[in-house]
Amino acid sequence: MFGNLSQRLTETFRNLRTKGKLTPADIDATLREIRKALLEADVALDVVKDFVTSIRDRALGDEVSKALNPAQQVVQIVNEELVRILGGQQRQLKFSAKPPTVIMLAGLQGSGKTTLAGKLSKWLKDQGQSVLLVAADLQRPNAVNQLQVVGERAGVEVFAPEPGNGVGDPVKVSAQSLKHAEKNKFSVVIIDTAGRLGIDEELMKQASDIRKATNPDEVLFVIDSMIGQDAVNVAKAFEDGVGITGVVLTKLDGDARGGAALSVASVTGKPIIFSSTGESLDAFEPFYPDRMASRILDMGDVLTLIEKTQAAFDEADAKKMAEKIASDSFTLEDFLDQMQQLRKMGSMKGLLAMMPGAQQMRQQLENFDEKEIDRTEAIIRSMTPAERRQPKVLNGSRRLRIAKGSGTSVTEVNSLVNRFEQAAKMMKSVAKGGMPQLPGMPNLPGMGMGGGSSSGKNKKKDKGNKGSKSGNPAKRAAEEAARAAGTKPNQNNGGSAFGI
Repeated sequence: MFGNLSQRLTETFRNLRTKGKLTPADIDATLREIRKALLEADVALDVVKDFVTSIRDRALGDEVSKALNPAQQVVQIVNEELVRILGGQQRQLKFSAKPPTVIMLAGLQGSGKTTLAGKLSKWLKDQGQSVLLVAADLQRPNAVNQLQVVGERAGVEVFAPEPGNGVGDPVKVSAQSLKHAEKNKFSVVIIDTAGRLGIDEELMKQASDIRKATNPDEVLFVIDSMIGQDAVNVAKAFEDGVGITGVVLTKLDGDARGGAALSVASVTGKPIIFSSTGESLDAFEPFYPDRMASRILDMGDVLTLIEKTQAAFDEADAKKMAEKIASDSFTLEDFLDQMQQLRKMGSMKGLLAMMPGAQQMRQQLENFDEKEIDRTEAIIRSMTPAERRQPKVLNGSRRLRIAKGSGTSVTEVNSLVNRFEQAAKMMKSVAKGGMPQLPGMPNLPGMGMGGGSSSGKNKKKDKGNKGSKSGNPAKRAAEEAARAAGTKPNQNNGGSAFGI
């Protein structure tokens, strides 16, 4: 979502780093580009003005002028100000001292409340909570049925005494749900309320009545990240009409400009608590302002990447896998297992986007085909167990059979096998403490090369030490005799093509 904004800011800072000393004119030019980038990203005008003014005041002070690297200091200031407008510190859910904790979801129709209710319930269930979903959206067609389907997928109970589709009183249902939760010892109740296509008095009154009837611990305003500056008006209306305690951003994986995310926390004064990045129930995570600021400035989000890895990979299994790699017993079956665990972490595009400097390979990320992983899995599953354990047995006829079975070509099968062999060698080298030589990368000083391949020059030098490569028999004999005697062969005697 923040791709264009991130690219603009990255280019602006790249130009800034070429300057050893920053003048007020340099800072003004940089702030002008930042202002343009934020306005193009649909950030609210008041937020942009406050943001740029804060940066200018700090950038023109001693904080930058006395810094050893002024350009880097400006980047640091921008990062800190981004964290500030995104809400500052990360805010966690507040749980009631006496269960159940009641969480009310409010927002416009189409913002993704019902799907988010399922995501939040699954996330809380994974945290060890017993969750009850409440179907209080009784107006939108099939809203109750949708919540029941989502609840089944999340593995949580859904309280739906009314069929919906215009039948039933949502305030009464919400009040009844609390009695049901207390009776059945649920620790968290999530109330999915009705939305509208726009702000109106009926929506606000119904949401306000539900709040009075249930006295929720949290009222989360669910907002579509793709609606741009209108998010500010909607957020203000809900804050004034209902009163919200936090914000949840949905559809952060969209291709819109992302102004809502950068505006809503500053305008409402309420923290962003969660963000949703896809359709699956696992595409949901707590919102960290500092990590989001790092992503926007193309510094990556390594902490979130580590957390996702720890959640997807078992430590004992990872240790066994490391031993297999080091002992050269890593097979295509292990590769398939690793690939499936990697998919649990989310889309590959999303994971790669968390790497520092991801904007530099933006084109490759956009062109990355997620279905390539499906094709790779199909090829491996079309092999027999023996072929997965010993890829060397794959002759031409076997590869043709695998290609037909996986719906791919022999070329794709060959490519996978070659890439697997190269990756296995590289991982073995790294496991032994070395650093393999990557194509296009020179040897790094101070790094043991482990099992990595040497450069072409070193190969020639090593081969030259073993014996002469001269095509002239007389010259070759003289060079070998000199080497055996411990003296350096005379390189100046060029000889002739006839051996004279």
